[in-house]
Amino acid sequence: MSRLYVVRHGQARFFTDDYDRLSDKGEAQCAALARHWLEQGLEFHAAWCGSLVRQRRSGERVREVYREAGRDFPEIRCIPTLDEYPADDIMDTLLPLLRESVPSIDDLARAFEAARDERERYRGFHRLLEAVMERWIARAYPEAGAEGLLPWADFSDGVRTAFRDIMTGAGSGENVAVFTSGGPVGISVQTVLGAPDQAAADLNWRVHNGSVTCFTFSGSRVSLDCFNTTDHLQPELLTYR
Repeated sequence: MSRLYVVRHGQARFFTDDYDRLSDKGEAQCAALARHWLEQGLEFHAAWCGSLVRQRRSGERVREVYREAGRDFPEIRCIPTLDEYPADDIMDTLLPLLRESVPSIDDLARAFEAARDERERYRGFHRLLEAVMERWIARAYPEAGAEGLLPWADFSDGVRTAFRDIMTGAGSGENVAVFTSGGPVGISVQTVLGAPDQAAADLNWRVHNGSVTCFTFSGSRVSLDCFNTTDHLQPELLTYR
């Protein structure tokens, strides 16, 4: 049996002009994960990531810590379909359409716009994103005006194909690391459990930065071993955004 270790990237720079970079805390989360794996004596035979900077850098930080300890870690190869869902496109395209037709979403948008402190803004944005994402996943939005938006089905199918290809290409008894984002982590668990599509988003909201979700696989058989583990992170390193 082989094992797949799916890592959500470290904390990025939320609410900044350059979100797609790890924060100092994100760098520390990835280093802590690498040290934890080293203490366990884990050796990896392959490593993959999406094309986003925060995903690639998370893998690179782990690899740096391994090499500093005199241990090998494989070159990290990129699969763009392991990227996160296109949140900016979803919000830019769907929010104006939904505010006109769904009063509850307009209320959430107004609450977010009125928020002043960082905690209020974070909570307001999260509630708004949840509501819009639910509509995106269910394709419950006006088609007119959203013609160029990537559908949920295409996004999730791309993620599943990436995971399937990674596992198909792994040898027996190998450990494989994947550095990705909360959306693909949720899809990986939802798919293995045979849960509805909305479950992928529900799981996504619970995934910590730098957490690990593990699967055991052999051929077409895949089992979930653990979800969203953070044993390697001190309390001050626990973040969702």
